[in-house]
Amino acid sequence: MSPRRNRQRGGAKPIDRTGSERYGLERTEEWRGEDWVVRQVAGGGAAKHYRCPGCDQEIPPGVPHVVAWPQHGDVDDRRHWHRACWNARDRRSARLQRSRNAPRY
Repeated sequence: MSPRRNRQRGGAKPIDRTGSERYGLERTEEWRGEDWVVRQVAGGGAAKHYRCPGCDQEIPPGVPHVVAWPQHGDVDDRRHWHRACWNARDRRSARLQRSRNAPRY
């Protein structure tokens, strides 16, 4: 008799059209009176360190997160957010407490 599996097989599964958790697909959301393009990034697609503008904490490689940028913005306007920080962006204020010598990635 083989042991029972307690975890789901297949990893992260995309949700149907009504959901927004499909990796790699972009959607548009309104924030601060502007349309933003939002893309989910799977953990395997995250290969660099990023700094979340919502909490000013580092997003290490391999962590699923959200990339958002203004719809009519440039490539330099892209920001990598923790999912929870992106979802709570209206409830939080920008309290950056970064020291002068801290990296800005």
